[in-house]
Amino acid sequence: MSEQFDYDLVIIGAGVGGHGAALHAVSCGLKTAIVEAGDMGGTCVNRGCIPSKALLAASGRVREMRNAHHLKAMGIQVDNVNFDREGIAAHASNLVSKLRGDLTNSLTRLNVEVIRGWGKVVASQKISVTTPEGEKFITAKDVMISSGSIPFVPPGIEVDGKTVFTSDDAIKLETLPQWIAIIGSGYIGLEFSDVYTALGSEVTMIEFFDQLMPGFDTDIAKLAKRILIDPRDIDARPSLLAKRVIPGSPVVIELADAKTKEVVEILEVDACLVATGRIPDTKNLNLEAVGVALDRRGFIPVNDRLEVLIDDKPVPHLWAIGDATGKMMLAHAASAQGIIAVENICGRSKEVDYQSIPAAAFTHPEISFVGMTEAQAKEAATAGGFEIAAVRSYFKGNSKAIAEGEADGMAKVIYRKDTGEVLGTHIIGLHAADLIHEASNAIAQRNSIHNLATYVHAHPTLSEVLDEAYKRAAGVH
Repeated sequence: MSEQFDYDLVIIGAGVGGHGAALHAVSCGLKTAIVEAGDMGGTCVNRGCIPSKALLAASGRVREMRNAHHLKAMGIQVDNVNFDREGIAAHASNLVSKLRGDLTNSLTRLNVEVIRGWGKVVASQKISVTTPEGEKFITAKDVMISSGSIPFVPPGIEVDGKTVFTSDDAIKLETLPQWIAIIGSGYIGLEFSDVYTALGSEVTMIEFFDQLMPGFDTDIAKLAKRILIDPRDIDARPSLLAKRVIPGSPVVIELADAKTKEVVEILEVDACLVATGRIPDTKNLNLEAVGVALDRRGFIPVNDRLEVLIDDKPVPHLWAIGDATGKMMLAHAASAQGIIAVENICGRSKEVDYQSIPAAAFTHPEISFVGMTEAQAKEAATAGGFEIAAVRSYFKGNSKAIAEGEADGMAKVIYRKDTGEVLGTHIIGLHAADLIHEASNAIAQRNSIHNLATYVHAHPTLSEVLDEAYKRAAGVH
């Protein structure tokens, strides 16, 4: 480390991305500090991935044990299944406390200095931190911003945190409303509809687009509707805009036609979850001090090396990762970006391969995907002058899924006809979030269905769903 700097690397934001970057920086011999104004662990540990998965795990057990028809088919009888809302909420909060402590301890153990306060850029290679004791200034050879994101609340929606709330409050599970409206049918909306219906709530799902789950491959979205929405107490309402939401008892929602914006219905419900996505938490970082302008949505412009850009040119020694960049708003993507950024800081030039980063919704059953949807692949094929094809295989033909009594689901593999290169894989079914990594690694290696079709999968396992898809694509059956 040069004597003129306090640290080799200072990271603003101790979420999963900042934490991963700090650990990797220490392993590379960099003297590192991390600045955090809120909860250690950021959104993922405190208000996102971790507590929501705890709620999904507990509510999923309730759903399974109350499915008498399913259990009877396996020779099992369970009577009078009850649950304790406070106990389920405590399961989530206890897990958060444990993982937040583990994260903090891992930083301390590796001598990463944790500085509590609000960090912002004041000059090249210099930040200020507003702490309870006052403002302090820190210099570093490199500065990395990992400030994360916050829930997006559209205009016209008033949030009170009790009757109208975002996922930040929903994960506390302070109440179980008899009737709840969920605005949005993406990851967050789908997962919380799973939790609420498992625990006995009725759900009205309001979606602006004319298709539910607009970000998913259309075949997967159609099957997900049949499995996750139609059989449950969910009234799905596409092509509607929640023009105005007023907290209270009841919550009043003005529903408008998505195209005309004219109010067509007044809905009165017990509660409303606003699950309309997330926006970058990049205000008050003072990036203008070094000439950096946020894009129109508030994201920090970066290249695939994670260097912050001014007019498409890198700013020396300034990096940004995670949700703040808007590249791929997933915790594991932020962690991967952090590692890549540190590699570049150390002079080992690397770029992020976003095509091979998987994503998942932890519903029952799960949904996962990696790479392109079929529509995106068709666009790429038109631009690149090649043809694509898609194959499907089904869980209903998988011995392990049948044995589990969980045979609803499908795997879809999209690939180039000429080279066989896998372009995208989409799965809905039992343990889809675990299965997707085989496809993720295939895309990372730019592997072809011809090679993949020769790989051996243990029998009987769920992995054979992908094995079957590869073999169908390669025509080896």
